[in-house]
Amino acid sequence: MIIIGLLLSLVLIGYSFAGYPLLMGLLARWFPKPWKEGFDAEKGLSIVLCVHNAEAIIRERLQNLLDCTWVGPLEIIVVCDGCTDGTVKAIQDFAASQVLVLETETKSGKPAGLNLALPQCSHDIVVLADARQSFAKDALQKLAAPFADSEVGAVSGLLEIAASAAGGGRGVDLYWKLETKLRAFEGRFDSVIGCTGAICTIRRDLFEPLPVDTLLDDVVIPMRIAHRGHRVIYEPAAKAFDPQQLEPEKEKKRKLRTLVGNFQMIERYPAWMLPWRNRLWWMLISHKYLRLLVPWLMIAAFVLSVMGAGHPFVRVVLILQLLCYAAGLLGSVVKGIPSRFVSIPAGFLLLQASCFMAFFAYVRHRRDLLALWQPSSTSTP
Repeated sequence: MIIIGLLLSLVLIGYSFAGYPLLMGLLARWFPKPWKEGFDAEKGLSIVLCVHNAEAIIRERLQNLLDCTWVGPLEIIVVCDGCTDGTVKAIQDFAASQVLVLETETKSGKPAGLNLALPQCSHDIVVLADARQSFAKDALQKLAAPFADSEVGAVSGLLEIAASAAGGGRGVDLYWKLETKLRAFEGRFDSVIGCTGAICTIRRDLFEPLPVDTLLDDVVIPMRIAHRGHRVIYEPAAKAFDPQQLEPEKEKKRKLRTLVGNFQMIERYPAWMLPWRNRLWWMLISHKYLRLLVPWLMIAAFVLSVMGAGHPFVRVVLILQLLCYAAGLLGSVVKGIPSRFVSIPAGFLLLQASCFMAFFAYVRHRRDLLALWQPSSTSTP
């Protein structure tokens, strides 16, 4: 029984991080589902930014969006979410008739800002973006093109993040690269499980108001769209650039929030896991929910390995685990080690530690999750 339990734990861990991406890669190659392109720019485009105290960067961000090569009508709606600095004045002083400001007296979060802004958008296609990042010149064109296909309900772009200098951060860099590759496979086969919140586009009439404490709006919005029968595709040619590096501590906080948001989704949208209710059920479980079990599977694998160490196979597995944990701890403690034999285990341990803590954070604060995080100074969560 020990060997069976150990093998089951290892297989599930392997499937979550290697088996599922490999399977999606094969499905994307064997059963690709192309989409039409050629959206008429004259139909116009709306862009929504939800910001909090972004005075220092908002003018540059607005200019970046206006400089994009978009030939049709364009409007930018900026929700100033309880701003206490000069963000509103900076926008009002910005000489562009396409920019509209919506103010809220108190800080309510990005979901509330989207609920406020989407009904006021003039155009059917809406780009959701953040203040900190910048778009490539042709990003708007690339994001809008697939909406020539009536089955397409949302499009996710690619977020390029500055490379990390730290050892553990390099492991997280690799994780992000694998994640973007997996999204490409999913979108080619059917639909992406979640979008990149900093650069995605949706059909306005498919947006449903969000609970204001939603943590993963960039997953809930596209999943709702897919649940209604539309596709959510991935367009890596539509690029946004983030100047912040994937440093371990920053990534730990971001990942913790994401994982807590996954627990929130399990509780609020259980029907998404039912085959007869959601065609993407197995993709959602494989991509998002199975990863929540990985820390517990790792603990189970280690305990079973210790219990069965008298068996030669189990003893080898135990030694390999100890070596991986030692490399990961070394990469976490000693910064700047360039070897991937250290940085990859360090990044993996970092992500699993966040996942482990996320469960207890959700159990303790599930009734007031927004109290766990404060919005950053340039965008609303």
